[in-house]
Amino acid sequence: MEAYKEQFIKFMVESDVLKFGDFTLKSGRKSPFFMNAGLYVTGSQLIKLGEYYATAIHENFGDDFDVLFGPAYKGIPLSVATVIAYQNKYGKEIRYCSNRKEIKDHGDAGILLGSPLKDGDRVIIIEDVTTSGKSIEETFPIITSAADIEIKGMIVSLNRLEKGKSGENKTALTEIQEKYGFRAEAIVTMEDVIKLLYNQECNGKVVIDDEIKGKLDEYYKQYGI
Repeated sequence: MEAYKEQFIKFMVESDVLKFGDFTLKSGRKSPFFMNAGLYVTGSQLIKLGEYYATAIHENFGDDFDVLFGPAYKGIPLSVATVIAYQNKYGKEIRYCSNRKEIKDHGDAGILLGSPLKDGDRVIIIEDVTTSGKSIEETFPIITSAADIEIKGMIVSLNRLEKGKSGENKTALTEIQEKYGFRAEAIVTMEDVIKLLYNQECNGKVVIDDEIKGKLDEYYKQYGI
């Protein structure tokens, strides 16, 4: 595993963004882990977060894109932090764009904020995590109707490695790739997380002990791919 991926996993735990225990997901599934990117709240956290995303985007997609689109709401700070980091790290100016949940009818009217989308723009979509692909269903028609763009791909923090909403033996990221025809990548997968953290101390404690590992194994027997 690359060093930046190991650092990112530890960063998620240290930021209290990735937690282990007993959680009920929006889908109704009972999960032994939960990720909430809304808990990146400080300047130093957002600087680091942008740097990890920038590295992963560069490794997966290179510099061949113009715009980072972050679906509202969590995608807004993700896209802003990452375009800053990308310029600092790789010397390329990338524009950010996000959507509003409602159309604004005054001032800078419309449903998009940040950079307008232009014909010919090459776009990468940036999100925290996806379990059902719902946000893409909502935003894909918005951005593709705004201009004649090319979506180069999508990047998320964590691939949960569990069945998507089709119930077939495919992850949500694989379902997105097949439905929309662009690559969907993650900085790390849950396999990476378990491999690094199982019975290893992180931030002063073992977060995946034998009990949590047992719950993870049971969860993936039911929902894993």
